[in-house]
Amino acid sequence: MRKKRIYIAYTGGTIGMTRTPDGYATAPGNLRHEMAQIGKLKHPSMPEYTIRQYNPLLDSSNIGPKDWTKIAQDICDHYSDYDGFLVLHGTDTMAYTASALAFMFEGLRKPVILTGSQIPLCEVRNDGRENLITSLLIAANYPVKEVCLYFGNKLLRGCRSVKMSADGFDAFESPNFPALGTVGVDIEINHGLLAPGGGASRIKVHEISEWPVATLRLFPGISVESLHNLLQPPLRGLVLEAYGVGNGPDQNQPFLDVLKDATDRGVVIVACTQCFSGRVNLGGYKSGSALAKAGVVSGYDMTSEAALAKMLYLFSRGYSSEKVGIRMGQALRRELTE
Repeated sequence: MRKKRIYIAYTGGTIGMTRTPDGYATAPGNLRHEMAQIGKLKHPSMPEYTIRQYNPLLDSSNIGPKDWTKIAQDICDHYSDYDGFLVLHGTDTMAYTASALAFMFEGLRKPVILTGSQIPLCEVRNDGRENLITSLLIAANYPVKEVCLYFGNKLLRGCRSVKMSADGFDAFESPNFPALGTVGVDIEINHGLLAPGGGASRIKVHEISEWPVATLRLFPGISVESLHNLLQPPLRGLVLEAYGVGNGPDQNQPFLDVLKDATDRGVVIVACTQCFSGRVNLGGYKSGSALAKAGVVSGYDMTSEAALAKMLYLFSRGYSSEKVGIRMGQALRRELTE
């Protein structure tokens, strides 16, 4: 049988870094060198792979919408030549990129898996080797037809993932949706949870551009003046990380008035929960209903990362503020439970 072929888009991140006097840093050519030292990658069970090293290599703290478009278009350009795709990426913003790519692809019928590591391959003890090998095996041998994130023995839906640990090997979690797969002695994929794949005959990329949007986490004593200043033009959208199931200070009328004034002007404000897991229900409490009356819409059980990426995607599609507000509450890529 023909060996499967996997395209590796190496954007940067810890996995290919090397030691410097200022700490770990990206080093052109180092990933390829380190992978050449991993004998298991040459095992007959492993797929063939091609590495494309991006220039410049980026710590993921520096990655933004223009880089999401670069990654998506790169995969699209090589789509017909490979059976699956790996995106090697830094962990800090990996969940944002995974969420963005999920929205950007239309008609995806092959695996796109983001992975990386907490310790670079150059170290004797590292988590990058297992993440890399298992991601390659999943991309080559399992019917995944969506954007995923693999890390710490779990395969997660990309637009459901969040980074939960700064230094643990189990750095990512999917707080409101089960893992698509778990890895122990065997690779166990939950086939019933996998997306069926795009219905379009050809893959298409919808570019995401930079738009004036923001996120804000509520906290006790939040300044009305700060909120007012944030919501001024040219801001078009806000992901509001509310308390619990979507609650806010309903006895603070100036706070509610600022929200209402902004939504009346067409600013899209979407409530997500600042809790690690759970679902927004703006009608559950009077303090949540007050946000709804001010024009805030529910993000249900979306992560803040997915909500922000989705908002950018919808504005980039040219939708009106009214339509963006409606679509934010609708599942587009299985990013929320309606």
